[in-house]
Amino acid sequence: MATDWLGSIVSINCGESLGVYQGRVSAVDQVSQTISLTRPFHNGVKCLVPEVTFRAGDITELKILEIPGPGDSRQCGDLQQTETGIPGVGCQVGPSQNGTGKVLKKPISSSAPQNIPRRTDMKNQDIIISPQQQCSKSYMDRHVETLTQSKGFRRRHNSWSSSSRHPNQVTPKKSGLKNGQMKSKDDECFGDDIDEIPDTDFDFEGNLALFDKAAVFEEIETYERRSGTRSRGTPSEKPARYRHDENILESEPIVYRRIVVPQNANKEFCTDSGLVVPSVSYELHKKLLSVAEKHGLTLERRLEMTGVCASQMALSLLGGPNRLNPKNVHQRPTVALLCGPHVKGAQGISCGRHLSNHDVHVILFLPNFVKMLESITNELNLFSKTQGQQVSSVKDLPDTPVDLVINCLDCHENAFLRDQPWYKAVVDWANQNRAPILSIDPPISEMEQGIDAKWSLALGLPLPLGERAGRVYLCDIGIPQKVFQEVGINYHSPFGCKFVIPLHST
Repeated sequence: MATDWLGSIVSINCGESLGVYQGRVSAVDQVSQTISLTRPFHNGVKCLVPEVTFRAGDITELKILEIPGPGDSRQCGDLQQTETGIPGVGCQVGPSQNGTGKVLKKPISSSAPQNIPRRTDMKNQDIIISPQQQCSKSYMDRHVETLTQSKGFRRRHNSWSSSSRHPNQVTPKKSGLKNGQMKSKDDECFGDDIDEIPDTDFDFEGNLALFDKAAVFEEIETYERRSGTRSRGTPSEKPARYRHDENILESEPIVYRRIVVPQNANKEFCTDSGLVVPSVSYELHKKLLSVAEKHGLTLERRLEMTGVCASQMALSLLGGPNRLNPKNVHQRPTVALLCGPHVKGAQGISCGRHLSNHDVHVILFLPNFVKMLESITNELNLFSKTQGQQVSSVKDLPDTPVDLVINCLDCHENAFLRDQPWYKAVVDWANQNRAPILSIDPPISEMEQGIDAKWSLALGLPLPLGERAGRVYLCDIGIPQKVFQEVGINYHSPFGCKFVIPLHST
């Protein structure tokens, strides 16, 4: 009769030391008084071993949670998750001392286990009791009523899910047609086998290491090259991206040396675009201006063009639109313009006139001479019509630092002016003033410059300026290309869209 126990789901309490086990009965040995459970759960956690065996002396309490029916085809299958806290689910397998039906502490006796009735279809909600059973009929009635008719149990059963079931909880078998016909909704939602749930976490890193991404991409690219097609979503070469000032169409290779002078340049510069701009000697530069003047580029035009380019550069150095706007009338910049009695001084006066027209406070220093050049006289006449201030003494120059000092004191020919007292006084004032200095068309020799400049502006083509000239800029004064060719210079404009460009030493 031991086979009647097989397939039953039981809960065995082995005391505080061993805990509680649940599982399906797989074997009962009457001789050695042992019982074996397959796929057991220990205190709600699935055991690592497939089967455990208990002796009768180790068992403190035994509860029968589910009895397989005659139509149940499961044989020692997975343990259905049960609930141990349901009242009245234990069944007596041996008589107590007073003969009443109670849950015993030592359920397995020396005699053979009694014939326990099998559960019929749950739809009938009925259990057949054998006369040989030692469990009382009233107790079994309460057992069936508790399992099948308790509304609270049904509510708990309906709310269980396959991922949140506890091993001590029981799931009554639903009746109905199989093969997908009128299958219970609970079986569809919660009928997964508990063994299908993995016990260990998924190794994402290990599985990702098995994927050779480089090999797969190479295979895809090889297939695309052979077939001439491109699949959607496959990796491809990154397309070239162009800036707003770059040409999309392919052009000829860039020639960076597009200005060639007839003699070897003492010094070479380059633009931001990489174009090479060679320097020229003062004699070649003077010849270039003379030929341009012969073709109609008069001194007045050259002075005007130089004044416009120099004033535009000075306005940028003063802050540009951030400084010169109607909202910043209280920050009107001040410029000290130092000019000598020569053509370079006339260029500075022209620059001062344009600065004064742009609401810059200009203080023009020009020493008193009995006879002035005609170009200086004309520029002074125009400058007097502006709001600029003209002084002839160093004492009238500001004591406080100004925003910018423009130096036009030096020239290439009249070297004797550097020995004049007014020249030395102005040089001392400029060196003591902490304002940055811009030199317009400075001379070549470093010894001839008494004032160290931060920026220098060259005209047409640069001279071989030294380090005391600071950072060199080049301005376009409107010399035609054929004028350059006439003096033996193969010229191509490096200015692009600008009239003033910075030059860098190579």
